[in-house]
Order: sequence, then structure tokens, then C-alpha cells
Amino acid sequence: MSTEAPEPDEVTGPWWDATRRRVLLVQSCGACGHAQHPPRALCVGCGSGRDLGWTEASGAAEVDACTVVERAMPGFDPPYVVARVRLAEGVLLLSNVGAADPYRVGVGVPLRLDWRPLPDGRALPVFIPSEE
Repeated sequence: MSTEAPEPDEVTGPWWDATRRRVLLVQSCGACGHAQHPPRALCVGCGSGRDLGWTEASGAAEVDACTVVERAMPGFDPPYVVARVRLAEGVLLLSNVGAADPYRVGVGVPLRLDWRPLPDGRALPVFIPSEE
């Protein structure tokens, strides 16, 4: 897992810009109502490329699947949790869950949004258990 974030492009630019304000956006299709992440040039629900917009996510989520990693990686001290997180808006994203006890994080654990700052002012969405 790299701690370097990709450069924004014409599709991901608005998403990355929102992270500077600590706002998590979900791409949404005006044609079919499908919500998706990561941002794409086309809706994966209906294939439209003209009706894509952005919706601000609430930040509420839950663990859909997870693992505790015990191997050191640049920027990550083990143990740490890598999780597939389901936002309240229904979208899945891969992220980290910061928890006092990583081994207590499991499927269904309610989460709230937090941010991991990047050197250029952007931030990565990460999550913490709602109880912490």
C-alpha cells in the first residue's frame, strides 16, 4: 500500500479537490440514480457519461469486510486494519480503519469518517469506529 496519492485528472479532480475541504463526495448518475466510487467517466449502472454528478456523503459507514495487517509498510505501523467500507449511501470503498484495538474491528462495526492528510493539502478518507 503506497502512501503516495495519484495525481487528479479530469474525472477525479472534483473528488480530490473536495478532500482538501474534508468533504467526501460520491459520484452519482442523474439518469439512473446509481452511486459509485471510485469516480469514473461512465456510470457503471447505465453507461451514461453525460449525467454524472456529485453527492456529499454523510460519513456514516460500516465495515463490509476487513483484515488486520501485521506487516510493516511505508507509512503504516502494524497492526492496522484494511477494510471494505460500505457508506450509508450504499457505495463501497477500500480504506483503513483506525482503532485502539484493530482486532476488535469486524463486519458490521459502525464507522465514522476521518481524514489522513497528504503533504499537498489533499486527504485520504479513513474511518474510525463510531464508539471511539
